[in-house]
Amino acid sequence: MHRRHLLNLILASVAFAFPFSASATQIRNARLWRSDDKLRLVFDLSGPVQYKTFSLSAPERLIIDLSGANLSGDFSQLALNNTVIRAIRSGHFGQGDTRVVLDLSGPVQLNSFLLPPQDGQGHRLVLDLKTDAPPQIAAAPMEKPEPVTDKAHPKRDIIVVVDPGHGGKDPGAVGAKGEREKDVVLSIAQLLAKRLKREKGFDVKLVRNDDFFVPLRKRVEIARKHKADMFISVHADAAPRLTASGASVYCLSEGGATSATARFMAQRENGADLLGATSLLNLKDKDPMLAGVILDMSMNATIAASLQLGSTVLGSLAGITTLHQKRVEQAGFAVLKSPDVPSILVETGFISNARDSQRLVTARHQQAVADGLFEGLQRYFQKNPPMNSYIAWQQEQKKMQA
Repeated sequence: MHRRHLLNLILASVAFAFPFSASATQIRNARLWRSDDKLRLVFDLSGPVQYKTFSLSAPERLIIDLSGANLSGDFSQLALNNTVIRAIRSGHFGQGDTRVVLDLSGPVQLNSFLLPPQDGQGHRLVLDLKTDAPPQIAAAPMEKPEPVTDKAHPKRDIIVVVDPGHGGKDPGAVGAKGEREKDVVLSIAQLLAKRLKREKGFDVKLVRNDDFFVPLRKRVEIARKHKADMFISVHADAAPRLTASGASVYCLSEGGATSATARFMAQRENGADLLGATSLLNLKDKDPMLAGVILDMSMNATIAASLQLGSTVLGSLAGITTLHQKRVEQAGFAVLKSPDVPSILVETGFISNARDSQRLVTARHQQAVADGLFEGLQRYFQKNPPMNSYIAWQQEQKKMQA
């Protein structure tokens, strides 16, 4: 009995000395992305946590103390270039706590909050950092020096807004093995954005760069806010028939849909917007096309440009994947209703089809689709360069030298 009592005392003392070792919340990962007005840092957690934050000056730092949390991931993969965060450090603090220190290039306004598990994601700590003024960043050297006459020309980048469909509480279509449309299209959109950024004469904006919900009308507003030269919404939807497969390209129609599939897709995509409207007004008993009727405008010229753009993109995709339709389809998609921005919706395949779904989740096929989309966009703008754009100037120079 004496030995058993002694053993129990030893075990109790070990548990007291390391109270968080068995049940500590793990900081598994960190993610970072930017919007126009803030920088968002998200810590993925294995469970709930208590935290506090405070700032220090000279130099500027933001400190986050997480009670009963251990760091199991690392922050080395975060792209901190051109952000207000110069470096991220972490270490043990107190008994079983973790302290994270953000070294900053200037003061920030912080908004932080915890998110419970939802939509397949676990607990998260979200930090939104706003700066009074953008950080001073040294301009990167240009890849190739340009002649003096080039600098004087009023040229600009072609602005492409890429919209990964769905996101957050709206997963989009779900495949037989749990594949989610919102994940597939985000990967393809990010790959397309990377390719566009590497091409001189193009600038790209992503409607979302992570897993969060954006209402359809907001997506249109983002395109107009950035004065986009084109808007491309990327999807991988489900079809009424499981045998339906292949890629499709859709444009807006001011009249009826060009096919039953186009009508079905428009109703499905427009209906997703009701998820974001419930806090504003009750639309559950309304027709999903109601927003389409409200938003209809006279934009024949924009639709004509969209059809031409869509046809070029469809031609590029034909060399990469099978096509569901060999012509550009039209229907009343709310996400395409920007009166002055040529807009297309690309169905990269049907996640409801077993073969399409199997390909869509592979990195190789996602890259091939992104390359095909880029090739189509580039070919369209080579034929239709916007006024004062770099590509228009480049073509003028070639004519002068011919």
